[in-house]
Amino acid sequence: MSTSDSNSSRPIRRGRGALSNMDGRFESLEHEAVDDGWGSADEPLPEIKTTVRIERARSIIVQQRSPDIMFEQSINPYRGCEHGCIYCYARPSHSYLGLSPGLDFETKLFAKPDAAKLLIEELRRPNYRVSPIALGTNTDPYQPIERRMRIMRSIIEVLAQYDHPLSIVTKSALIERDLDLLAPMAQKNLVRVFVSVTTLDRKLARSLEPRAAAPQRRLDVIRALAQVGVLAAPMIPVLTDHELESILEHCAQAGADAAGYTLLRLPHEVKDLFKEWLDEHFPNRAAHVMNLVRDTRGGRENDPNFGTRMRGQGEYATLLRHRFQLACRRLKLNGRSVSLDTTLFHPPKADTPQLSLW
Repeated sequence: MSTSDSNSSRPIRRGRGALSNMDGRFESLEHEAVDDGWGSADEPLPEIKTTVRIERARSIIVQQRSPDIMFEQSINPYRGCEHGCIYCYARPSHSYLGLSPGLDFETKLFAKPDAAKLLIEELRRPNYRVSPIALGTNTDPYQPIERRMRIMRSIIEVLAQYDHPLSIVTKSALIERDLDLLAPMAQKNLVRVFVSVTTLDRKLARSLEPRAAAPQRRLDVIRALAQVGVLAAPMIPVLTDHELESILEHCAQAGADAAGYTLLRLPHEVKDLFKEWLDEHFPNRAAHVMNLVRDTRGGRENDPNFGTRMRGQGEYATLLRHRFQLACRRLKLNGRSVSLDTTLFHPPKADTPQLSLW
């Protein structure tokens, strides 16, 4: 199967996933590109540089109430993600900021440099109840700007200091930088890492998720980590679904002992951005892809309902689930239940000159 069937001469920005900067659903005005007759559509597109704004958050731990999510609390060091994954379900969140879920989401980023300080304050609250903190559930905490901002590392330093359990989902090799912190935590059963692998096809990966680590580097990350799992996510009908068993097999050979998967989700503006990308890169398969998407979503392009939004429903979704289960059984993935240790946590001491009675 070829990686792309596009014959378009449309200029595409190198290193960016979205093809446009569509308006968010809360905007009062809508912008439309118009041909002015000067042939500008054939000119190279100007480079869009990444900008980072500082967000002064009042709190950092987000409590989760969704019944189909396996964690109770999470932290997002950044808003927006430079990886530029065209399928990212977090893209619509930029609409709440008055920005586009398209190119703005991957070029206009927001960072929370006070995250570690806020985390300490929240961990020392008398009513704080310890449970593993999930990182990477919305945008990748190891996206490229983390190299210089080091917010994720500062969060891990706090959690390591107080023996607080955490889980990480990433598709970046930058996590290897923090092995000096994560390895001792793994020995105490305080950390679980999942590496997201969407495809093993380098060319397809470059188009789907242009600034994320190459598939081979993600396998290297799995080899370097202990207590690591793989997320084959998302599985995209026609484009990546045939790779499911191969992804699981390569990751198991690299050392993964657990696995999960999700089916492509297209909430809000993501469906239009993805269809635009699909028409450009895979015009001959676009209709087939979207027909299967609708088959798994009750005839719609997105299903927001708890319980079905992650895996879909219908014959195709059922077949994909059975393939995943059979592959995991053959590769001995998910053979044991892993619960992180919450008993070692000791909260930070109160920041006060008053002495403790105990």
